[in-house]
Amino acid sequence: MRKPSSKIRDEIAKLQEQLKIAETREAERIGRIALKAGLGEIAIEEAELQAAFESLAKRFRGGQGASTGGKKGDGDVSAGASSAAVASGAAQGGNGEA
Repeated sequence: MRKPSSKIRDEIAKLQEQLKIAETREAERIGRIALKAGLGEIAIEEAELQAAFESLAKRFRGGQGASTGGKKGDGDVSAGASSAAVASGAAQGGNGEA
């Protein structure tokens, strides 16, 4: 029941295309939500914004707050959490003024 390598390559190519489509769909969804929240209007470095998103992802994946960090250490988690607070605070302020 072995598959020839050409068939496996074809399956991999199809899966890569499906992955690309799924990632694009997810990115567009997250982007729309971020813009609605006002993140497009604030000046923040990409690395800091990514850290805030990672902190948010941890919060929802684990169902726990950022203060119950994982094995990487509390310092990393709290830095991301403070970035998230800054980002969300700035977004709220931007929406109220606009």
